Amino acid sequence: MRIVSLFVLLFVTGSCSHRTPAPRVIRPVKVTTASGAGFLEKDFAGMATPDDAVTLAFKLAGQVLNVAVSQGERVEKGALLAELDPRDIELQVSATRSAFEEARSVQQRMQRLLAHEAVSRQEAEAAATRYAQAKSTYDNTLDLLQDTRLRAPFAGVIERTYVDNFERVQAGQSILRLVNPTTTTVQFTLPESALDALRDSTTRFSVRFDNYRGISIPALLKDYAKTSSDASGFPVSLRLENPDPARWRISPGMSCTITMQSEDPVPDAVSLPVSAIYAPAEGGTWVWIVGADDRVTRREVTLGELFGRDRVVVDSGVRPGERVVTAGVYRLREGDKVRILN
Repeated sequence: MRIVSLFVLLFVTGSCSHRTPAPRVIRPVKVTTASGAGFLEKDFAGMATPDDAVTLAFKLAGQVLNVAVSQGERVEKGALLAELDPRDIELQVSATRSAFEEARSVQQRMQRLLAHEAVSRQEAEAAATRYAQAKSTYDNTLDLLQDTRLRAPFAGVIERTYVDNFERVQAGQSILRLVNPTTTTVQFTLPESALDALRDSTTRFSVRFDNYRGISIPALLKDYAKTSSDASGFPVSLRLENPDPARWRISPGMSCTITMQSEDPVPDAVSLPVSAIYAPAEGGTWVWIVGADDRVTRREVTLGELFGRDRVVVDSGVRPGERVVTAGVYRLREGDKVRILN
């Protein structure tokens, strides 16, 4: 019985040793041809900010007599916005006017007497000095009287009021905020890694507003902060080029997407879809290169930055013109033969 069992075991083992290996499967994949990265596109969230905006305050302390406007009200340039109780200033104006008129009368009399050599030149010059001082004081109090009224420096909308009637305020205290309701300025925050692109004259910007889908408005760099105190990024302001206010009314606070197009700083870099990158669990970043015989070779690459919506810059490892697998990268093995679907 043992001899029969041994014979059966040897027969089975011999049969298995002569079994032919299963042929390797030809994998269907999609590929792309690597091309120079050229210009990179990056999207940033932004917001329209006012061209003209000011928080107005009185130059002197006093009691608010009247806030003549309310929040959301539209006003024209020069319109009265608020005023202080002017009685104290009016008393000062009366006093300084009396002193001014008296000094002017004395100065005129001294000039007539000097013409007849009835007074010395020194006395006449002293009278002229007192007249100039009195006139300056009078003019200053007239200016103070004007300063009891706040007027709109430009046409706009009252965004907010900060005080009520009869409230006592200090010099420089915020009274109200005036904003131009239409704007050509947008602002966004740029990360440190993209700051060099702002210094490149080839960098271009375009803006798409959520309210106007499908409309892209070109924009120019207006200014940007060269420091970032909280390390959250660098504020950048753009000016929209020739927006048509009859069709697209851009108001402060509207959200938008800014697309920045800049030249790739690495001259030999190529651009690939993100789906072409193979990142196995053991680490590293690779791509599958398809050779002339339609077999794949795994090659390690150095990645640059993401741009656009689904692309990445490859700084090294891939040459322009090479075929790279973009779909099915995690099913391949070195030397697999592939069937290109596209």
